[in-house]
Amino acid sequence: MKHMKLHENQGAFGVLAVPKPSPAFPCVQCIPWLNKAEHCHPKKPLCSLCSLWLNKPEPCPPKNFVPFVSSCEKQEEPPLRIAFLDSGIGGLTVLRQALTVLPTDQFVYYADTLNAPYGVKPKTEVFAHVLAAADFLASLQIDALVLACNTATAVAVQTLRERYPFPVIGMEPAVKPALMQGMGKVMVFATSLTLRESRLEALISNLGQSHRVECRALDRLVRFAEAFDFTSRAVSDYLADRLADIRWSEYESAVLGCTHFLFYRDLIQECTGPDIRLIDGNQGTVSQLARVLEPLRAQATAPVHDAAPRVTFYASGHKETPARVERMLALLSAP
Repeated sequence: MKHMKLHENQGAFGVLAVPKPSPAFPCVQCIPWLNKAEHCHPKKPLCSLCSLWLNKPEPCPPKNFVPFVSSCEKQEEPPLRIAFLDSGIGGLTVLRQALTVLPTDQFVYYADTLNAPYGVKPKTEVFAHVLAAADFLASLQIDALVLACNTATAVAVQTLRERYPFPVIGMEPAVKPALMQGMGKVMVFATSLTLRESRLEALISNLGQSHRVECRALDRLVRFAEAFDFTSRAVSDYLADRLADIRWSEYESAVLGCTHFLFYRDLIQECTGPDIRLIDGNQGTVSQLARVLEPLRAQATAPVHDAAPRVTFYASGHKETPARVERMLALLSAP
């Protein structure tokens, strides 16, 4: 059988055109083979009419042919199940962006509230908590895992990538974008454990700009966030005290190196002044997630998961309480 070129009227998936229905066409036996992207010899003989047409010198279909749209073209893109892991609610700031960028996918949000905050604990303890949480999420047959936590990434991302067959996307303080946007100094806000880890030190060192970077821990912001305290006087006083000695005239930008810190962007901006750019890694993380998922979508030929809520919430291995889910959904829908 001759190798055929596809006609310009083919479908989006390289589907050959077949004739309008008639007593002889379309041939139920032949259509599955006609819709294959690669046309090797069919397992069963084609009917005489199909064989006659396929062996014509001209591969274009007759005038009375119309494009046949295969069932796979008609199906919506199958949803993927993506897990977000954080010590608490900070990762919601990343999930909020993912819900917009990936509108057809399902999400599992895991807040390790029993062990929060991570940033003030020993590395070995945090590693054990992250591994346990990731194992739980893996049991849910997820397609990808996002460590929506800079501290968890610093401690465990490499181990998780070696442990699981699905992609693991981590987060790092957005130091590189901050340095590339200007020539001035950059202040990095993060948790104590993130700042102690060699991963951040190596990132800054590899950029060759260590002299332009200063770091400061803002650990208590995580505790405030976990208590859903975003605007109290205690929060304002804490930030004013922690940032009072910084001469912001020497800086161009500040990196929010913890997902919890994004809840306090406005209060931090009040302390830094309007001329300081506040930069975070959320958009870069979600963009990387979207790129990583593309080949998975190409491989999926049918819906992988049953119908489920757009976001399912877990707290340290158990379903979140309705009250907390309501508050978390409110944060996801906030402007």
